[in-house]
Amino acid sequence: MNTVILKDLSIGYTAKGNEKVVACGLNAAINSGELTCLLGQNGIGKSTLLRTLSAFQPPLAGDVLLNIAPPLSPPRGSDLKPPLGEVWKGFRPLSSLNSQLLSRLIGVVLTEKLAIKNMTAEELIAMGRAPYTGFWGRLTEEDYQVVSDAIRLVGIESLAGRMIQTLSDGERQKVMIAKALAQQTPIIYLDEPTAFLDYPSKVEMMQLLRRLAVQEQKTIFLSTHDVELSLQVADCIWLMEGGLHVGTPRQLAEQGALSRFIEREGITFDRSSLTIRVKSEE
Repeated sequence: MNTVILKDLSIGYTAKGNEKVVACGLNAAINSGELTCLLGQNGIGKSTLLRTLSAFQPPLAGDVLLNIAPPLSPPRGSDLKPPLGEVWKGFRPLSSLNSQLLSRLIGVVLTEKLAIKNMTAEELIAMGRAPYTGFWGRLTEEDYQVVSDAIRLVGIESLAGRMIQTLSDGERQKVMIAKALAQQTPIIYLDEPTAFLDYPSKVEMMQLLRRLAVQEQKTIFLSTHDVELSLQVADCIWLMEGGLHVGTPRQLAEQGALSRFIEREGITFDRSSLTIRVKSEE
């Protein structure tokens, strides 16, 4: 089922009264139950697209539509009503949703290293329950069970009692993913989740994200520079290169889009094996 729809979307920003268009006419869908990876060169607009999808900045034109089902219940102690006075069903424009509702729909995991200290991993993960706990932020037995389930799904039971500042980069990334799971959003966006990780940890992280997408039927969308790894693990690739190319790794390889993106002097792309080969100097 399509969960996120881009409809004639234009992204960019306004600086000193001038509108800067980064990309325009984007039409695509992000599906639940799949791992979708966003690829593209530096400066092509990946971060701008991710910020727009996350509602951190508005689109210049077009819409981002979310398919919300089943209806969401409001936070405890809240008189919050569904948007537009209707039961949540079908697609809704991202711009029609307020911050409280968005926090229950979209979880975001950023690249920046945490500056938090004197807090355990479990305490940080429990902060993912904030959209549901009402004004006082008190956790119920049910909230603690959700936190426990998130820790189990990511496989970080041994980290729960550790202080954040004692964790490695990879361990912190897993904690932030568990926090997003505790938030119980159908959609999770990640910005360079494999940055700062060694190769085995990169593979483990990507496999974890795909497993969560498939088993938990989450809509997981991430930007990355790990091209070859994405081609091996992702269900769908979004390639920003002279427009937006969307398809399975095999489809984009057959269309030649991946070759145009990857190949240059001394670097070739093998379409059959989806691997990148670097010519050694003689």
